Amino acid sequence: MTVEMEQFHQVFFDESQEHLETMERLLMEIQPESPDTEHLNSIFRAAHSIKGGSGIFGFDGLGGLTHVMENLLDKARNGTQELTPTIVNQLLQTVDVLKTVLEDYRNAQPINQAEIDQAILLLQETIDNDCPESDSGNEERGFGFFESTTSEAEDAFGFFESEPQSENQDDSGFGFFDNEPSSPNASVSSLPKTSGCDRKPAPAPARPVSSSNGKNASESKSIRIDTSKIDMLVNLIGELVITQSMLAVVGQQTEDRDQEKLEQGLLELERNTRELQEAVMSMRMLPISFVFNRFPRLVRDLAGQLGKQVELKIEGGGTEIDKGLVEKLVDPLTHLVRNSIDHGIEMPEPRVAQGKSEVGQITLAAAQRGGNIVISIKDDGAGLNKERILAKATENGIAVPDRDNDEDIWQLIFSPGFSTADQVTDISGRGVGMDVVKRNIESIGGRISIESSAGKGSAFAISVPLTLAIVDGMCVASADQVFVVPLVSIIESIQPASHQLRQIANEHLLWVRDQYWPILNLSKRMDIDGAIGEPTDAIIILIETSKKRFGLMVDRLLGQQQVVIKSLEQHYKRVPGAAGATIMGDGKVAIILDMESLAEDVNTQVAEAQTYERDTRERKAS
Repeated sequence: MTVEMEQFHQVFFDESQEHLETMERLLMEIQPESPDTEHLNSIFRAAHSIKGGSGIFGFDGLGGLTHVMENLLDKARNGTQELTPTIVNQLLQTVDVLKTVLEDYRNAQPINQAEIDQAILLLQETIDNDCPESDSGNEERGFGFFESTTSEAEDAFGFFESEPQSENQDDSGFGFFDNEPSSPNASVSSLPKTSGCDRKPAPAPARPVSSSNGKNASESKSIRIDTSKIDMLVNLIGELVITQSMLAVVGQQTEDRDQEKLEQGLLELERNTRELQEAVMSMRMLPISFVFNRFPRLVRDLAGQLGKQVELKIEGGGTEIDKGLVEKLVDPLTHLVRNSIDHGIEMPEPRVAQGKSEVGQITLAAAQRGGNIVISIKDDGAGLNKERILAKATENGIAVPDRDNDEDIWQLIFSPGFSTADQVTDISGRGVGMDVVKRNIESIGGRISIESSAGKGSAFAISVPLTLAIVDGMCVASADQVFVVPLVSIIESIQPASHQLRQIANEHLLWVRDQYWPILNLSKRMDIDGAIGEPTDAIIILIETSKKRFGLMVDRLLGQQQVVIKSLEQHYKRVPGAAGATIMGDGKVAIILDMESLAEDVNTQVAEAQTYERDTRERKAS
């Protein structure tokens, strides 16, 4: 019997990626002076599993390196090799090399054998010298040429182990940092011919964010699913088959068709379809920790390179989000975290002088709010410099907003090419590439906002939908055009009376819920002819977005419906104010409204109206 081994390659690649992420996470947590035995065993087992699978499939580049790494780990867990911070850093660098080699095999690209050989040499020197070290940095290392060590095939399939792992993609980066090396070890000096005891450590280098050339090489094509979700799906399919059989019987009746059974069957079909849809969507949901777990390493390495002390705090890692969004959030979050470390967090001495802890803190947090996930990146650093931002905007010919409106001033950093950095570095620059960050977030229906306080820090908040596929909405009509308003944005809908309306500067305001609401006429915004022109004859939907409240004026409500989102940009072109489109039951296309985008077009004359209302009450009272 001939076994086609290539059919198992994808399983090996995915599980090896998980093993590497596990190794990196545990190495980050390990305390060299008193290493946890179970951590060392888990790291050893991960390396052993990769080595075993590599031998089976003939991936000698992976097998040779993990074989030597396994030897070092075996000595460490048996107590015959003293574990030091330098050795931990060396193991982390080896994991970086393994990730690169794994991706080369995954993409059927030639591997960098010289890089592998040098990594083997460094590990072997550590094993051979076996000398104690007291330093805490790691070494600048180059990659020369060395004959590789080939692994033997193992007697077990290590990659079929059932241990729970984390599924992360490797940092793919933005491609903004053109001056950075393209791999973790591509631009360091060659290794001198000295023993492991004589090598002097240097500060740990940051893991560079390299260009992904238009693709995320480590983007996984598979996903792990809890068996309970599969069982649920099977049960729902069974119910759907029963419903189909019921409707088939009714449909075969040519005379005296039972209308009640037909209606009951259609209701069952609707219920089955909705539950099936929800079950399938739940299978795509992953905890946001799949993104967050890659950042402790990035923070550790970059802070070490810059000579800063930074603590990363993660909150809400269990918040679930669509897998497609997980992959698209990696690049923006990576850029924002790097910016926070490089330009947000100050050096230890200035922080102490300001009465702060010398250890800066960055907080990554996620929480669900309605139909959106809000991800925040906060730092307790210097904050954004308002005067420098305004000066740079004037220098670049960018329209400067009201100086008292901080929110609008912070948005200037998203202008193309905008930066207040004194000099360009190969790490980041507060503002460099931020226009791309914003564009990437908006491409998935998200929004980004900023809060900052001088000397206290900055907070970037990213709001994205839970999923890119399905939305619960209210179908509305303006003239003969149908639109879908996401239910999560709707508070209520009313037909206003004339006494509830006030007009200021040619804009209507609605008085309801003890406050004024600016009104956005949907037909004018979307350039539709033949719609109702007077608010008293129309329906006003009260909308709440992340930043504004307003009334959306439409002709009529058509009813609530769950719709499938289709991309307008892919099939037509980008339409301002639209998050996408859907096909209705009658075959017509309906626009799904982007409420956050529409909120930006609302002219708020609320302050003037509130003043008028207060003055009127005071006159009546007197």
